[in-house]
Amino acid sequence: MEIKYSKAAVKFIKKQNKSSQNRIIDAIEKIPAGDIVKLQGITGYRLRVGNYRIIFDFFGNIIDIIDIDNRGQVYK
Repeated sequence: MEIKYSKAAVKFIKKQNKSSQNRIIDAIEKIPAGDIVKLQGITGYRLRVGNYRIIFDFFGNIIDIIDIDNRGQVYK
């Protein structure tokens, strides 16, 4: 499975400390395991990693990471 990151997702990951970076990347690599919910109103899915939310979508064998942010900010 191939994983593609948006510029916003890469920027968010780089701003975090090493332990948070590792937790986020490990959770993304383990998709479809984890707390995943289909989003309502827009296409895509949400993965919960502690206080972080990862918005992504599937396109065949490609996982497109759209956005990563804190839980209150990612849906805005």
